[in-house]
Amino acid sequence: MAETLTLRERYLGAPEFEDMLAAAERNADLWAAVWRRARVPEAFVRRAAALGRAWHLLVLSEDWCGDAVNAVPVIAKLAALTPNVDLRVLARDENPDLMDAHLTGISRSIPVVMVLDEEFQELAWWGPRPAELQRFVLGPGRELAKEERYRQVRGWYARDAGRTILEEVVATMERVATTIE
Repeated sequence: MAETLTLRERYLGAPEFEDMLAAAERNADLWAAVWRRARVPEAFVRRAAALGRAWHLLVLSEDWCGDAVNAVPVIAKLAALTPNVDLRVLARDENPDLMDAHLTGISRSIPVVMVLDEEFQELAWWGPRPAELQRFVLGPGRELAKEERYRQVRGWYARDAGRTILEEVVATMERVATTIE
């Protein structure tokens, strides 16, 4: 049972992003396309690498989630390009205790990116979407029909090209790095 495993055990037993990508059943083509198109400006790689020590990013996700398909490949690309950062993906629905510890209000919204240190201790988490987009979804987006809201969310992700996600995730790592030095 997942709840009896430590974060270290869960992390080490979780698939790497490319293995998760290969196993995706829902939105598989979209996941692959976002992964192929994901670009990480060198500045983000330098900032994450400058933090020193090993950083483990443990992501709660599901292949059906539109926010996850737009965010997780970008974060995975950052991890792939940064020598001191790695990433694993856990299924949200198979880890309800972890999900319930990272609720957005009362919602089990994903993705959730847990920032773990070298000892696999959680220091912080990010998710389920960039703050600006979250304000839209919880504010004016609520007034829209579901399909129109999703269309606008997809447009936001396309225009942003992952830059805000990268900024927020790297800034989260930087914030916690200053508390453990």
